Amino acid sequence: MTPRTRRRAYLREAAVMLVVARFGVRFFAPARVFAWANRPPRRRRRRRRFAADEIRWVSWAIDTLGVHPWTRTLCLPRALAAQAMLRRRGIASRLCLGVKRSDGAVDAHAWLEIGGDKIVGGAEAAEFTPLAAFGGADR
Repeated sequence: MTPRTRRRAYLREAAVMLVVARFGVRFFAPARVFAWANRPPRRRRRRRRFAADEIRWVSWAIDTLGVHPWTRTLCLPRALAAQAMLRRRGIASRLCLGVKRSDGAVDAHAWLEIGGDKIVGGAEAAEFTPLAAFGGADR
């Protein structure tokens, strides 16, 4: 597969997953969404070399589409979409939720981790105190 074809395929899948994740967050109960996020992949990826490449592609696709004004995707749907794309490839990931105080208000954030590395929404995650985690390879 050429790099251009691979980019298009990942961007198409990310667009669909972002729409599905936004729909799920908006119309389903949080307990149901987080129960879905807590499921492990059906199969495990055996080759680490290919998994690292796919993790980078998934992260790139979600971050590229998530910042466009026409998507207006918040952190939770982004993390859920990335987790779904990774689970489809047999890669376990952990959806983390955290909070921080700023100017008397409480801010919340969601990010995705794989083996302690923050991949989607991780740049802002250092400021937040983790409250809950769903899914993951360490189970």
